[in-house]
Amino acid sequence: MASKFELKKSKNDKFVFNLLAGNGQVILTSEMYDSKASALNGIESVRKNAPNDGRYGRLCAKDGSPYFTLKAANGQVIGQSQMYSGEKARDAGIESVQQNAPGAVTSDLTAAG
Repeated sequence: MASKFELKKSKNDKFVFNLLAGNGQVILTSEMYDSKASALNGIESVRKNAPNDGRYGRLCAKDGSPYFTLKAANGQVIGQSQMYSGEKARDAGIESVQQNAPGAVTSDLTAAG
């Protein structure tokens, strides 16, 4: 399976997308967007910014779990990872986004359900 963005509508009528790796695992989740057009712009921003290592924030949650964020050129967070077991796993997650995002297709699931 190729990597892809899945665009979904949330229960509160906002839009959110996930970037899935080739194995189907979610490697990046977006913020909530008010409109579908804004979410699609967010996907384009992830594609454009993902290869740039300087756009990633390498962070730790309150419980010490490492995770990362991806920021646009304007500094706004456009995606966040899941929590990882360690920094090495987090860094592998960043590499996965860098490799998968630029060529990922968009699967629009907003029409379903």
